[in-house]
Amino acid sequence: MTQQQQPGDRPTLDRIRRWNMACWILLGLLPTAVAVLDESPARKYGTLGLLVLVALCHVVVLTRPDNPVLGRRAYLAVLALVLGATSYSLDGAAALYVMSLPQFWLYTRAPRDAVTLSGAAAALAVFGGAIGQNWSPQFLTGNLVITVVAYVAGAGLGLWVHRFADQSNERQEQLTAELASTQEELAAAYQRQGAAEERERLAREIHDTLAQGFASIVVLAEAARAAADGDPERCAQQLISIEQTARENLAEARVLVGSAPKGAVAAGSLAATLRRTLDRFTQDTGLTATAELPDIDLDQHTRVALLRCMQESLANIRKHSGAATVGVLLSASPGVVELEITDDGHGFVVEDARGFGLDGMRRRLAELDGELTVTSSPGEGTRVLATLPTHSQDRP
Repeated sequence: MTQQQQPGDRPTLDRIRRWNMACWILLGLLPTAVAVLDESPARKYGTLGLLVLVALCHVVVLTRPDNPVLGRRAYLAVLALVLGATSYSLDGAAALYVMSLPQFWLYTRAPRDAVTLSGAAAALAVFGGAIGQNWSPQFLTGNLVITVVAYVAGAGLGLWVHRFADQSNERQEQLTAELASTQEELAAAYQRQGAAEERERLAREIHDTLAQGFASIVVLAEAARAAADGDPERCAQQLISIEQTARENLAEARVLVGSAPKGAVAAGSLAATLRRTLDRFTQDTGLTATAELPDIDLDQHTRVALLRCMQESLANIRKHSGAATVGVLLSASPGVVELEITDDGHGFVVEDARGFGLDGMRRRLAELDGELTVTSSPGEGTRVLATLPTHSQDRP
C-alpha cells in the first residue's frame, strides 16, 4: 500500500489504484452525494461541487501522475479538506473517510506521510462534524467513533502491510542477488568445462596425430641408423619415410593451430586414405597386411573418426603387439559403418588395459553416437571394431 514498489510492479499498482477509484466513487462519493440531497441548497450544491472537484482531481492524479500542477500530496491535502467540509455538511462523513482511507497509502511514498495525512484527514472530518453539530455532546458517538477507529485500524494495517512489503522486497533482492551469483558461477563452470573439453580434444588430436607421427619418426630414424652401413638403399627408404611423416605432422600441426583447413580426409576418399595409411604402415614395419576397403560415402566427421581409429590401432600394433599380419575391413550396412582392425600378435587382457589411446578412441566415437569394441586375450591376437551411425551430410 506504499509507493515503495519495483519498476516491474507498476502495472499492478496502477490496477489497484483504478479499482480503488471505482470503489471509492461507487461506495464513497455516490452515497455521500445522495445523502446531501436532503440538505439546504447551499450545503447541497456546495457539497456536490466539492465531490465533483475531488473526483476530477483524483482522475488527474491517476491518469497524469507527473503533471506539474497537481501532485499527489497536494491531491491528498485537497481530499482531507473535502472530507472535513463534507463532514460539516452532513454532521459527520465517516463512510466517505473509510472509503478514502486507502488513498493515503496508495499515493504516498513513506508510511510516515500516510499516517500523517490520513490523521489530518481524520481530524478534519471529526472537526467538521463537531462544528456541524454546534459542538453537541452527541458528536462523541457514531461518526466520530467510526472515523477514529478507522484511522487507527488503517494506520495499523498500513504499517503492517508496509513492513511485510519491505521484507518481501528485501527477500526478493536477496534472491535476485543469489540468482545473479549462481548465474555467474554457472557461467564460470561452463567456461571451465568448455576449456577442459577443449584441452581434452587437443590432447586427443595431438596424441592421435603429432605424437604418433613423432613416434614413427623415432622408429624410422633408429631403423635408418641401423641400416646406414649395411643397407644404404634401405636407409634411403627410411629417410624418405621420415621426411613424409614429418611433412604430415607439419600439416596436422597447422590444422591444430588453425592455419590450415580442417579435415585430413577429402570428401568420398576414406577408402583411399585408409589404403595409403596401411601401405605406409607396411612399408615402415615390413608386416603383412590384408584389406577390404570399399568406397563408402560418409560425412566428414565420420571419415576423420575412422581414420584416427585406424591410425591409433596401427600404432598400438607397431608398439605392443609383436604381430606378423594385420587385417583391415571396412563395411557398411543400412545406417551403420564398421571398421575392423585385427592382428595376430600376443594380445592382452582388455580389462587391465590402461592408456590414453583406447580411451581417446572411445570418446571420439561416443561424440558421434558410436562405440568401440576391443576383443583380445593373451596369445590370441587383438580385434578392434569401430562402429558409427552413417549420416548423409556433414555435421556442422
